[in-house]
Amino acid sequence: MTTAESASSQAAPFDLGALLAARGAERYELHSRYLNHQLPRMLHTIGFDKVYERAEGAHFWDAGGNDYLDMLAGFGVMGLGRHHPVVRQALHDVLDLQLADLTRFDCPPLPGLLAERLLVHSPHLDRVFFGNSGTEAVEGALKFARCATGRSRVLYCEHAFHGLTVGSLSVNGEASFRDGFGPLLPDGAVALGDLDALERELRRGDVAALIVEPVQGKGVHEAPPGYLRGAQELLRKYGALLIADEVQTGLGRTGDFYAYQHDEGVEPDLVCVAKALSGGYVPVGATLGRDWIFKKVFSSMDRVLVHSASFGSNAQAMAAGLAVLWVMENEGIVARARATGELLKSRLAQLVGEYELLADVRGRGLMIGVEFGRPRSLRLRSRWAMLQAARKGLFAQMVVVPLLQRHRILTQVSGDHLEVIKLIPPLVIDEGDVDRFVGAFRAVMDDAHNGGGLVWDFGKTLAKQAVSGR
Repeated sequence: MTTAESASSQAAPFDLGALLAARGAERYELHSRYLNHQLPRMLHTIGFDKVYERAEGAHFWDAGGNDYLDMLAGFGVMGLGRHHPVVRQALHDVLDLQLADLTRFDCPPLPGLLAERLLVHSPHLDRVFFGNSGTEAVEGALKFARCATGRSRVLYCEHAFHGLTVGSLSVNGEASFRDGFGPLLPDGAVALGDLDALERELRRGDVAALIVEPVQGKGVHEAPPGYLRGAQELLRKYGALLIADEVQTGLGRTGDFYAYQHDEGVEPDLVCVAKALSGGYVPVGATLGRDWIFKKVFSSMDRVLVHSASFGSNAQAMAAGLAVLWVMENEGIVARARATGELLKSRLAQLVGEYELLADVRGRGLMIGVEFGRPRSLRLRSRWAMLQAARKGLFAQMVVVPLLQRHRILTQVSGDHLEVIKLIPPLVIDEGDVDRFVGAFRAVMDDAHNGGGLVWDFGKTLAKQAVSGR
């Protein structure tokens, strides 16, 4: 027996629970030392350095047993909430089956079954490629569009977010994400809703596709009625493709299975999905497309692996996806998201006239943007101006922090330098959760409008940090 074998035979069995019990308290130190050191710094700064012990559905609990309402859903990953029993059981089952997974030279049934179920919801599409994330789904769509059309340039909408790998970054509408990573792929930006600008770009004859979020995640801006249909007509006229990025908006988020379905007659050539398809467990992304596009890409046996992913179509991801679609279809998740979203949006919209710092409430289903704006009264205007001079977006952060600190509700600012909070809770929240959020939001707004010390004192702290960090 070798020395290594002897040491291995004497080692204690691997115990994940024991490891977490022994070293879980080091979580922030470990991140600071070995991962992105700015993450713990940011969390400490804004008071988000919580320690969550467990989660279920739309709620977390800390070590003290305190309940937190999740209005973020892991940036949309947790469409069914955390630890849905059907998804959990499917993953137990697939592990217990001990399948011969990822042999690379066979055709296992689970990918075909999941593709079949996905395509039921997009009957004009024919085939699916499975990767491991939303940005991979977008990368696949970009490659497929360029191959199918023989053109290189892809258009995107201003303020878009499609991912952070190099291809998807090339169609990212936020300069701060692109800085330092160029040169990127040939592209072109057009304003969401501007069909004239789109046609000007198409006339150049080098456009492979337009990629668009039907509801933009940054700022929660919806494509104007008729825009997607009009864009589709122009793209077909000029021989280019329409790519719908449904990574965050798909699978019920906006009250239909896909957000593009809100615009009648829209049939994208390629559709990207991910996030909620995972059930919150196993990363998965999917690029859905027309038969002729796939046949252009995989044009011969020599090109059978011209686009592939090492962990794409793995059994665990496919099982999770199948379970997610089963739950959505059998528990009425899409209709539930539509009804609960309408309730939440209407309750918040009623507050716009009541609070002068509240400018707008918009969105679809359970993807809602709450925007703040310059107040009318001189007393509040001076405080607003102080924050704006330091850094735009600080007031929204001032609202997010007390929602967590005082009311144990997790939310997010919708984007850098935006005075918008984005609400993308699990699709399983109920009326009680809506009541809890609206009550907490009203309390924070009351505090801000009444000159509440904690809210504005925190704003001053953020402003000083913003100025010193320049």
